[in-house]
Amino acid sequence: MKAVNIHEAKTHLSRLVEEAAGGEPFIIAKNGKGLVKVVALTVSDTTPPQRIGMLQGRYNIPDDFDAFAKDDIEKMFNGEE
Repeated sequence: MKAVNIHEAKTHLSRLVEEAAGGEPFIIAKNGKGLVKVVALTVSDTTPPQRIGMLQGRYNIPDDFDAFAKDDIEKMFNGEE
């Protein structure tokens, strides 16, 4: 595995990242000592996206939910106590 110094990594970052993504990891070093290892990220495409309405049927919402405390809310908007 090749090691590159920080200056070289900054100068050639795009190329180095492309190589790492292609399966050639590298180490970024400072003063000859390795600091970080850059490897390709493996992402699983099998994770299904979260769907809207996925909790449908798990909770019961009362029919008058939108009328809850309606009088109190109207009083607050009208500046009444």
